[in-house]
Amino acid sequence: MKRLFNVSALLVLLWFWGGECKYMVYDTSERILADKINVHLVPHSHDDVGWLKTVDQYYTGANNSIRGACVQNVLDSVISALLDDKNRKFIYVEIAFFQRWWNQQSELLKTKVKELVNSGQLEFINGGMCMHDEATPHYIDLIDQTTLGHMFIHREFGQKPRVGWQIDPFGHSSVQAYLLGAEVGFDSLFFARMDYQDRAKRKSDKTLEVVWQGSRSLGSSSQLFTGIFPRHYDPPDGFTFEINDVSPPIQDDVLLFDYNVQDRVNDFVAAAMAQANVTRTNHIMWAMGTDFRYQYALSWFRQMDKFIHYVNLDGRVNALYSTPSIYTDAKYAANETWPLKTGDFFPYADKENTYWTGYFTSRPTFKGYVRTMSSYYVAARQLEFYKGRSSSRPNTDALANALAIAQHHDAVSGTQRQHVAADYAMRISMGYAEAEEVVASTLAFLTTSKSSANYEKSVGMFQQCPLLNISYCPPSEAVLANGKSLVVVVYNSLGWKREEVVRVPVSSNELIVLDSGGREIESQLLPIFNASLNMRNYHVKAYLGKSPNNTPQYWLGFTASIPPLGFSTYIISSAKHTDTSSTMSTVWTSETTSDKTVVVGGGDLKLLYATDEGKLTRYINNRNLVEESMEHSYSYYSGYNGTDQASGAYIFRPNGTFPIKSEGEKAFTILRGPLMDEVHQQLNSWIYQVTRVYKEKEHAEVEFIIGPIPVDDGVGKEITTQITTAFKTNKTFYTDSNGRDFIKRVRDFRTDWDLQVNQPVAGNYYPINLGAYVGDGRMELSVLVDRAVGGSSLVDGQIELMLHRRLLYDDSKGVGEVLNETICVLNDCKGLVVQGKFYFRIDPVGNGAKWRRTYGQEIYSPLLLAFSEQDENDWKNSHVSSFSMIDASYSLPNNTAVITLQELESGKVLLRLAHLYEVGEDKDYSVMATVELKKLFPNRKISKVTEMNLSGNQERGEMERKRLAWKVKDSSEAKIVRGGAVDSEKQVVELGPMEIRTFFIDLDYLGMFGSVPSYE
Repeated sequence: MKRLFNVSALLVLLWFWGGECKYMVYDTSERILADKINVHLVPHSHDDVGWLKTVDQYYTGANNSIRGACVQNVLDSVISALLDDKNRKFIYVEIAFFQRWWNQQSELLKTKVKELVNSGQLEFINGGMCMHDEATPHYIDLIDQTTLGHMFIHREFGQKPRVGWQIDPFGHSSVQAYLLGAEVGFDSLFFARMDYQDRAKRKSDKTLEVVWQGSRSLGSSSQLFTGIFPRHYDPPDGFTFEINDVSPPIQDDVLLFDYNVQDRVNDFVAAAMAQANVTRTNHIMWAMGTDFRYQYALSWFRQMDKFIHYVNLDGRVNALYSTPSIYTDAKYAANETWPLKTGDFFPYADKENTYWTGYFTSRPTFKGYVRTMSSYYVAARQLEFYKGRSSSRPNTDALANALAIAQHHDAVSGTQRQHVAADYAMRISMGYAEAEEVVASTLAFLTTSKSSANYEKSVGMFQQCPLLNISYCPPSEAVLANGKSLVVVVYNSLGWKREEVVRVPVSSNELIVLDSGGREIESQLLPIFNASLNMRNYHVKAYLGKSPNNTPQYWLGFTASIPPLGFSTYIISSAKHTDTSSTMSTVWTSETTSDKTVVVGGGDLKLLYATDEGKLTRYINNRNLVEESMEHSYSYYSGYNGTDQASGAYIFRPNGTFPIKSEGEKAFTILRGPLMDEVHQQLNSWIYQVTRVYKEKEHAEVEFIIGPIPVDDGVGKEITTQITTAFKTNKTFYTDSNGRDFIKRVRDFRTDWDLQVNQPVAGNYYPINLGAYVGDGRMELSVLVDRAVGGSSLVDGQIELMLHRRLLYDDSKGVGEVLNETICVLNDCKGLVVQGKFYFRIDPVGNGAKWRRTYGQEIYSPLLLAFSEQDENDWKNSHVSSFSMIDASYSLPNNTAVITLQELESGKVLLRLAHLYEVGEDKDYSVMATVELKKLFPNRKISKVTEMNLSGNQERGEMERKRLAWKVKDSSEAKIVRGGAVDSEKQVVELGPMEIRTFFIDLDYLGMFGSVPSYE
């Protein structure tokens, strides 16, 4: 073995000559050697955008009794160290932090930092506002938060991130690979966490680095080189150098004791060779950092300077400062043929009995809030665009920023501490309040007829009801004074016409509803039961600090018909003695009948219930001749409380499953009316559910109230619901990836390795954002959800969803806090109550996709309601009652959606169009779709259409020209269908299955609206 020098002889000489310590210049110049193992040292700090502390506490270094972490210090220290030596490099990821830091710097320092970025010393990797979770966010939120970060980087530095760096999320989605990877222009993606069994096999097979095709529909046109670290996202043992770390530093001053250069070089070479033995090509990467490191950056760079210098003098391997981009280019230059990976990396277990599948459901109310505000942000941006964006406030920016950091892998995941969850929610609430002003102002503008004077007077007249989900809506509950009517403006953010039942709480039973044309329409009154009122009263006081002024008696339902990207107006008035009024629902209770079966549903869909047990027994659809046995049940898993691995915020480890049966009387109540039927069931003191069947729909809607979960017995509980059929599904089921592609799952099976089953429940749970389905070759059962949940098919023909969790032990994965959420009124605290919905339907096989995709989009984008009052009946005469942003004769194809319509600060319009179907998913809709831009923007001239990458930081053509073409084993595939270029004259956009296309559009006279077209 080559030695650097004879240490003993050197010490003798120094002693003889009276040696002295001199300044040492270390050779850290970057070089790659073809004949040696090249060790790419990548300095980084993983900075959570909230977790144990809030985002601002982490930035400023506040609340250090929890953890001594200050991102401001990290950035100050790193920039100083980079300026000291041009060979040093550093990557930064979380733009929410960097943007805070950047805004506080002097112009002189900003100039120097720009030079660091331009030279490649400082490189932005990933580039979103946060390192988002991959299991629980919706794909639109992932796009939005990434776009926000990428546009900041491009605006300030003119740079475009090349590499994905998802090192800490707890499992990895196919949408991350193709949509948030290849489609934003990344050349590679790197992460650390993967199943321990999968990692062991990949290390053995040298398949830790692969080419990942995340989309079956887009195939190789959207594939990505993906590297998985052989260990965590920190350096090998013995090479961490934060100021208090215990790794031995290189001591290279021969006048001091403990000289250890050769020993440390040997350690380095041994660790490098060990990693090279599980890695293809002669390039390996060391992630030199971990959580909140480099607060004193010189302690790291001093050691890396020495290692690079002495390791390269030693000559057995070659060390260099590097970045993931440099590493990716080196891997590409090796001209290797790489293994192909399809599907995703869920679920994740880091050891036996430790499946990270609990967080799919953790903090379900926060998950629901994020999802609700996500759809509201989509609608608010559309309305902001139409009226014209205000350069000053109010605008939608605060909501955008709040939602962006809420996608962090310790935010929407539900794995943060309680005070941090409250901080995220507060930021979203503040952003909502400002966006609410934008919505109200725009609706006032759009509903006001030609005279602009009227608009100015009516800006503040629209109220919205963010607590409508708990039956609280002051404008609709108010008793109408003489001559007054309630105006309800219903906005549809989707590109197709919708007909849906709108429900608002009211205090009177003598009401009529008029449509936009002044015609009376059918409406239905349903009594509000105590379960809803109790939840409403407690939570209104908890959220607003005061009790409601009124107590509504009824829900008023009516069918609204709303044009695409537009609104319709409905008038609710007191019924006069000569009028017909809303139909009061008939009330039926199981105690008043001797019939063994009762039928629910006034349209094609019928649900049959056994009256003696109150159980759903049969599902019948008269239109498509479906008739199947069906059951709906609840159960709970007791959380494992052992010290070896408890169930907690991250981990799902059940310790037995227990059915939840009705307590005492099994009576249930049915409400029937012209628009809908409802089945009300109080299963026990803490579970209440309403099963709703709309006359004009062919699915069932289940609204549940769960909680407080009792834990007086000392046992944490994880609440699940099951929809069960007799289908023989052969262990197979399908779950969505971030609301986008559906992925095939097989119980107790993994495609990439032979699974050793040790957790047959938790190990078969997957994240669900849109829904899940099972089929038997004849029929298919689909279930859709209103927020991220965990779910599975543990029994053939059954879909199980986890709806709520309350646990009593920490799972020892870092958060250091029990997942035991409460809500308090003054000093009265109770366990968290969750109210939510899921939906189910049975179709002949192959027909379910139409409902999953269309109705799934409508669940994500609920109708937006705004309320006002009018005197007498003058609204129609003085206001625009119906409106659509798009051409009156046009609607988007049923297989496409407008997922972004936003005016940017530059004045350009950001438009994203999404194809909703996969290849082969539906015989009618899995085809090329076309969207006519001229009809999307009537009354405005499109002067330029520029296609961009997904995050809008470069033109699509530029991205495609730079894309690296990786060699892949087994690369045969069917022809990929993508839309062609947009003709400047025809201005028609084509979309292939699962394709999302992003455009910057220049419109003439943007912000100038001479008149508002009416669509009555």
